[in-house]
Amino acid sequence: MTTATPEIAELPHPGLMARLRDAFSLVFSSRTATAGLIIVLFWLTIALVSLLWTPYPPNAQLFDPNLPPNATNWMGTDTLGRDIWSRIMAGTQVVLLKTRIAVDPMIVVPGGVAIWGVIGAVVVGGFLGVNAGYRGGIADQVIMQLLDAFIAFPVIVLYLVIVTALGRGDLIVIMAIIITGAPGVARLVRGLTMDIKTQDYIRAAETRGESKWYIMLHETLPNARGPILVDAMLRVGYAIFAIGTLGFLGLGLPPPDPDWGSMVNDARKYIYANPIAIVWPSLAIATLVIGVNLFADGLREEITRYQR
Repeated sequence: MTTATPEIAELPHPGLMARLRDAFSLVFSSRTATAGLIIVLFWLTIALVSLLWTPYPPNAQLFDPNLPPNATNWMGTDTLGRDIWSRIMAGTQVVLLKTRIAVDPMIVVPGGVAIWGVIGAVVVGGFLGVNAGYRGGIADQVIMQLLDAFIAFPVIVLYLVIVTALGRGDLIVIMAIIITGAPGVARLVRGLTMDIKTQDYIRAAETRGESKWYIMLHETLPNARGPILVDAMLRVGYAIFAIGTLGFLGLGLPPPDPDWGSMVNDARKYIYANPIAIVWPSLAIATLVIGVNLFADGLREEITRYQR
């Protein structure tokens, strides 16, 4: 007499819409994350609108210099008679939407300087961190000693050294963000990897004879994506602030595209003639950085609460 083996029904994988719904419910369950998302979406909308329309050409000197806010120029004009609101709108593109290639400034790549800088830092830092954490031993010591050497320098000093040595440009700023951000990402990924490699599914993969690269890329990093994603969001805020700092020091993105940091520096020189002009680009930098940080902090709190 034989008995039929019961078949185990596989649970259906959630579809794209279901995953999006779960993600949005996680975000909107946090007031902090919701407030940050609203601020980020506001500036992203401004950036998208500026691709098609601005009140006036951002680089055109059409008005008298240092005009206060009025019906024609909502935020006034700068020292060269350019509309400040139009330049702030155009400045969002550099941060969030497009990157110019150094060999030909007319060639642009989708994705802002801050976004590509953080992506590069996560890729480089994640690669180094997962190798250091999983391999251990000499590889861990060599990698972390090299990264500690970069961390020992103040971030602003590294920015100045890189930009001064290599020149101005979108790709140079991206490189500076990668070099200064990768060590922090690597330390985070290393700590996560050292915890994950003690789990049973890692032991099972090693027992199956999987290679170290397979275990690091297919077993370790996917299970560390939550903290890495939240950290990357926070680093976008740091990158935006870094772009503004370099622009203020005159080492940021080259003209003609407006840069919020250089706008602050230009307005500072004529602060007594038009004190309100320095407020608008400073407020743009502050609100966008705060929005990104609020979104990341709220998302981190919700993920932590959900895991408990």
